[in-house]
Amino acid sequence: MKRVLVTGAGGPAGVNFIRSLRSAKEKFFIAGSDMNKYRIELPDVDKRYLVPANSDPSYIRILNSIIEKNKIEFVHPQPDVEVRFLSDNREKINAKVFLPKRDTVRICQDKLETALRWKKAGIPVPESMEVGDEQGLKKAAKEFGYPFWFRATQGAGARGSTQVPNLDVGISWLKYWRARGMTWKFMAQEYLPGQNIAFQSVWNRGEVVCSQARERIEYIYPYLAPSGITGTPAVAKTIVDQEINDIATRCVKCIDSEATGIFCVDLRRNKDGVPCPTEINTGRFFTTSFFFTKAGINMPYIYIKLGFGEPIPKIKQYDIVDEGVYWIRHMDSEPKLIREGDWTSEKTF
Repeated sequence: MKRVLVTGAGGPAGVNFIRSLRSAKEKFFIAGSDMNKYRIELPDVDKRYLVPANSDPSYIRILNSIIEKNKIEFVHPQPDVEVRFLSDNREKINAKVFLPKRDTVRICQDKLETALRWKKAGIPVPESMEVGDEQGLKKAAKEFGYPFWFRATQGAGARGSTQVPNLDVGISWLKYWRARGMTWKFMAQEYLPGQNIAFQSVWNRGEVVCSQARERIEYIYPYLAPSGITGTPAVAKTIVDQEINDIATRCVKCIDSEATGIFCVDLRRNKDGVPCPTEINTGRFFTTSFFFTKAGINMPYIYIKLGFGEPIPKIKQYDIVDEGVYWIRHMDSEPKLIREGDWTSEKTF
């Protein structure tokens, strides 16, 4: 029985990663850790641990004590802050990890740097620039026109993002975050109005092992975010698109020709319908990893097998799931998998 520790286990992404492992035919011992005493109660784990933030000097010692006590063999970090921490301190952790190179993680967690690298490589990307004040906002408006997209250069869940329809909104938005004490770097980007796409993939030594793309259709509580986008879909559906596969693959290889581990690329179509990458998440899965598990491809399990150095069955690199499979979910509701045409509701109008 493989023995795994999941850090940040109490968030939705951690819960769904663990659900995927529990769905595998192979049995696992799973320990979960989280700094939130409420959320750590949520995941289906054998042992749960409340831990300090990874900025605490004792954090590595505490993780290693959990590893030793439970004979943990493998550690999976789910949130970005955990990915970065374990990546930077991998030699100090007394268990296996299956992470990309340190520099790869660092680059992928900087949305502006990845955009500039992709542009240099000839990959279609939205025009981007760092913005930190009113003059920067005026320059962005001159370069991109209104509206343009404004967001933090790091962080998940559409952190600090909004559409800027005029200068007043941009100035107010920046002042708001500064007044809250947030010192994030911000960037402006050309606004992309089209289809919102997520490409999830597992890699080993520079090769795609498996992948699947999906479209985000609706978001959970979009009205709570000024942009209408929370980064967490309430409705998503699988898509089959060779152009998406090609561009997403180029995006990963542009950053790391020897890519290993998890790489999740966000793309959005521009006004001409061209899919443009907007960011790349590495070392952890999208929140909805359990979607593909239920649809027939358990990527978290494949990732764990690779992390243990074990062979995996031969599978397709791309488009493992048929097009038109929907994943519908919301707070306090069991998620629902629906295939195109299998709707159970009846129209009454």
